[in-house]
Amino acid sequence: MTTEQPLASSTAGETPDPTDPGEQRTATTRRAGWAALRPLVLRLHFYAGVLIAPFLLVSAVTGLLYAGSFQAEKLVYTHELTVPIGTSELPLSRQVAEAREAHPQGKIAAVRPAPEPGATTRVLLSGVPGVPDDHQLSVFVDPYTGEVRGALDTYGATGALPLRTWLDDLHRDLHLGENGRLYSELAASWLWVVAGGGLALWIGRKRTNRRLRALALPDRAATGRRRSLSWHGAVGIWAAAGLFFLSATGLTWSTYAGANIDELRQSLGQATPTVSTEVAGEHAHHGGSGGMAGMPGMPGTDGKQRGEQGGSAAGDVGVDEVLKAARAKGLSDPVEIVLPADQGTAYIVKQVQRSWPEKQDAIAVDPATGQVTDVKRFADYPVLAKLTRYGIDLHTGTLFGLVNQAALAALALALIFLIVWGYRMWWQRRPTHDRVLSFGRPVARGAWRQIPLPLLLPLVVVAAVVGWAVPLLGISFVAFLVVDLALGQVARRRGAPSSAK
Repeated sequence: MTTEQPLASSTAGETPDPTDPGEQRTATTRRAGWAALRPLVLRLHFYAGVLIAPFLLVSAVTGLLYAGSFQAEKLVYTHELTVPIGTSELPLSRQVAEAREAHPQGKIAAVRPAPEPGATTRVLLSGVPGVPDDHQLSVFVDPYTGEVRGALDTYGATGALPLRTWLDDLHRDLHLGENGRLYSELAASWLWVVAGGGLALWIGRKRTNRRLRALALPDRAATGRRRSLSWHGAVGIWAAAGLFFLSATGLTWSTYAGANIDELRQSLGQATPTVSTEVAGEHAHHGGSGGMAGMPGMPGTDGKQRGEQGGSAAGDVGVDEVLKAARAKGLSDPVEIVLPADQGTAYIVKQVQRSWPEKQDAIAVDPATGQVTDVKRFADYPVLAKLTRYGIDLHTGTLFGLVNQAALAALALALIFLIVWGYRMWWQRRPTHDRVLSFGRPVARGAWRQIPLPLLLPLVVVAAVVGWAVPLLGISFVAFLVVDLALGQVARRRGAPSSAK
């Protein structure tokens, strides 16, 4: 957020707005290239930095907390997540039965077998009283002894436990629901604009010095505002690529921009493929039912019925056979077995590893025969579907584990620094006679008039397209323009310099 006030040496020749009493400059010709664009970029960067920075700051602080939640989760929930390694595991159906015995309420929605030695099996229950509809109750079972180690509310494909879920909600919507998501989408919508503007201004300022050191390292000899600017620009150079990435990936699952991105992917045939749950033939109306009442080794959905231990209920091969079918198709751990939603639908077994290398293969299994009816391989995903998956997992800190989370934490700290130092420069640029409440003034209005028409018209078209694709960016940008014009009118009427508003 480079909020520098242009000096005479760097802004000489900028064309004024002759109708604005606060912009008494004499240049009369339009300038070309960066010289024409710089005042506009500087003014946009200033206003975006000042007005959007609070949203970015909240997003950075909450993102920093979320980056640490994965490791904190392992420490807080050690009892539920880990067990002493035994000699042999019980059949999966037996583990599910033990979980069902301890927690008979709700419906069994899915099962996640222990992904590695010393880890617990998760039995996921939906419709449990007291658990939100979009969450599930995970029952943790020792795969060696069948002991139920506990039950916790979980959310999402990564199985976030209460601590991480709370921090995730804080980062995403401040615990305000769908309306709260507007804050994070607004921050993501402007982050790339603020970062890109600052990057252009810093490189443009240093263009006469071709040494990389001048761009990437702060000037330790500088003092005052120039020292702050030097640190702000150097940190921004190092963080720019990461900030662009966070902005782009954050928008992919936002409410409005995310919907436009999904629509674009659909139109290009790049949507994420899904496994068909349809079961054809004579078994279509005799397969398992939601919650799998009478499934081998587990009670029914009401917690009262129980299939014979180790046997198969009529019309359902059970989770043990389904897991065998998945292994035969090469689905290695970790996997999740999603039970049929109703009669005539199949089991879904999907890999759920979001770390590198990604494991996202999935199959459908006929509950009556145990035959695989559909297969989807991650290797066959469209390019944009793969990139979206990689981007989201990298953004959330799962793709490269602890290294990924540490990098996200560093980016969050860098963004916090840039925002604080941006406000610091604004404060340092205040008039010297006012040491209390005054802040630095923005760049004078009318910068767009300096841009040649062959360059201005494409910029307007690009701004309109981007504003449509990223609605919160477009709406807030129009709001900035309206307020800026209104302030200019007020300044003219009062005879005060509009650049002071």
